[in-house]
Amino acid sequence: MLLFTPKLLQKASSTTPKPFCLAIHLLLQSTSTKHEKQNQQWFGLIRCIAGPASSPSLSIWRRKKEIGKEGLIAAKELKRLQSDPIRLGRFIRSHVSRLLKADLVSVLAEFQRQDQVFLCMKLYDVVRKEIWYRPDMFFYRDMLVMLARNKKVEEAKRVWEDLRREEVWFDQHTFGDIIRAFLDGGLPSEAMDIYEEMRQSPDPPLSLPFRVILKGLIPYPELREKVKDDFLELFPGIVVYDAPEDLFEDQGLRSESESE
Repeated sequence: MLLFTPKLLQKASSTTPKPFCLAIHLLLQSTSTKHEKQNQQWFGLIRCIAGPASSPSLSIWRRKKEIGKEGLIAAKELKRLQSDPIRLGRFIRSHVSRLLKADLVSVLAEFQRQDQVFLCMKLYDVVRKEIWYRPDMFFYRDMLVMLARNKKVEEAKRVWEDLRREEVWFDQHTFGDIIRAFLDGGLPSEAMDIYEEMRQSPDPPLSLPFRVILKGLIPYPELREKVKDDFLELFPGIVVYDAPEDLFEDQGLRSESESE
């Protein structure tokens, strides 16, 4: 059972918000073994008061990203200089590398939204050299989805090699999102390579990511049958929706008639 000691509590008080200092002070008054139960009651009270503030923060790549003034200036200049490699490199070293973390993250997110592949790759390299950088699956997910949307296979392979070197593993839902992005981008071969990685993941399989993938595989019947067999083996008894065989024929005829 956990027993608070003066040394432990004094260390905790140095990183604890002021509203909790009184509670910590009271804990310091009851550190003997006979007050162990009281210690635990106080600890429960502090956790209850602290609430969400004591829980781990969300990944910076999942937070809402609003570009500040410095970020806007940097983004505008990066777009202006992207056709001049020498001046672009000089600007990245002198200005972009000095951006605050929030500004750098928001500029990268905005370039991903705009499908600025070249500039995204430049900032990708900058981010990974920052002292605050930590491998993060959401950072890599956003990069891969953007590259898949723009059919950038070589860049996607490079990013995938980097995340493997950093031992980043996606959860099942993130795998499903990335595979679907490659399928929607018309890159079924690359999507299936990632699917094989998903099948080797230590995380237990979930049905929803498989459904997302199966829906994206409708234009690729042969590949879909393979994933469907895996799905039925993992989740026996669950019904899989199969699109009518003439679905794409009807779509083709409709598009032809509209063009006429």
